[in-house]
This record gives sequence, C-alpha cells and structure tokens, in this order.
Amino acid sequence: MMTKILLIDTATEVCSAAIAVNGEVKALVEAPDSLQHAALLTSQVEACVRTSGISLADLDAVAVSRGPGSYTSLRVGVSVAKGICYALNKPLVAVDTLQALALASQTAVSVPGDAPVYYVPMLDARRQEVWTCLYDADMNPLHVPQPLILENNSFIEYLSALLEQPEKAVFVVSGNGAKKLDNVTIFENTVISEIKKCSAAHISTSAFFSFQSLDFQDVAYFEPMYMKPPNITVSNKNLWHEKQ
Repeated sequence: MMTKILLIDTATEVCSAAIAVNGEVKALVEAPDSLQHAALLTSQVEACVRTSGISLADLDAVAVSRGPGSYTSLRVGVSVAKGICYALNKPLVAVDTLQALALASQTAVSVPGDAPVYYVPMLDARRQEVWTCLYDADMNPLHVPQPLILENNSFIEYLSALLEQPEKAVFVVSGNGAKKLDNVTIFENTVISEIKKCSAAHISTSAFFSFQSLDFQDVAYFEPMYMKPPNITVSNKNLWHEKQ
C-alpha cells in the first residue's frame, strides 16, 4: 500500500511544500530565503499537486514541521496544514524540525572510522543564540530542544555536560545556526554538514514512520513549538487612551 503525504515546512526563512509516497519525495517546491510564507505556501501546495499528479483528496495525511522556529512562520504552516486536514478529514502528523535536520545530515554526511557519531542541528535564534538538540546515531534525543548561546567554550561545555567522553566522538552540525560556530571553540572532530537549510523534503522519512505507527496529532489542539513568544507592541494611540 502506498502512503501519500503532503509535507509542509515553514519553521525558518525557508518556505517549502512537498508530496512524498512511502517517504520518497515526488514533488518539491521551496523558496529558500522567503519571508512571504503566507503568500507562497498555498501556491506551493498546488504546484506539488500538479507535479506529482496526486490530488489533496488522495492524500493519506498532512505532515508539518512543528518547530522550534519562527512564531509567525510556524503559524502559517500549521494553519494551512490544519485547514487541509479539517476540510478533507485527513490525519495530521508533526515532525520535529531539529530531528529532521539531524536525519538529513545522517544521510548526507559520511563519517569514517568507528567513533560514536552524534548529530547537533542548530537553528538561528538571532544574535549568538541557537536552538539545538543532541541526537545519537539512532536519532534519539539526549535532551529536549533548548536555546544555547554560542560564545567562548559554550559549545564544548554543552556537549561535555551530556557525554562522558565527547572528545572521542564525532559531532555533525547542521542547520542555519551552524555558521555561528565560526568564532567559537569546538572539538576538532566536529563536522559541519552541508545541510544548512530546512526543507519539506527533510521531514519525509519521519512523517512516513509516524504515519505507519499512527502517531497523529489532535488537529483542534495541536500547537507548534516556538523559539520565542511573539513580539507584540502596543501602539502609541492605545497607550494614550490607557492614560486617560
């Protein structure tokens, strides 16, 4: 039986949609550096439908990248995913954004030798901060996603707090936050992956396995994982009225 899943990733500056069959991507449309997620996403979904020849009605599920990520961008992706699920009565699958990056790097990076390998996806959280998590070779997270300020020896301290002998392991770093390691002390056996950007294609494998295990979200109550709460400001006009 073929499992057809619509994939949506809007966690970062990348806006992308894809359709995969049994975890294999058949159509992919993405805007690598777009801040126009709300304007682009539905047309990307339509383009994937045309390219793949698979209609929305024929889908088995909709999968969305759950974050961490940008508040506004994630809201767009989750809203579109929920809308399709509601309208067509399809199950909703959520994929961890950091784990998707780690899994993509596991496929893309060949690490020689028999040293233990760990995957450290990083998402830019502005300034010198990233959101990160540490995954073992079986893609098990060693902690929950967390923010990390990259300065001085913070990267080494972060890994040393989680592993007994980090100097004997290989660390594969991916994501758009990886560039922030340029001025930070790192272990010599740290490999920077070519996987720098998020993509709907990266969530295909995890989405397929989640579907197979019936790991679905409650469409009504599902909320993505935000890096930070929205920065809401009060207009001067409202402040003036409050003072009256």
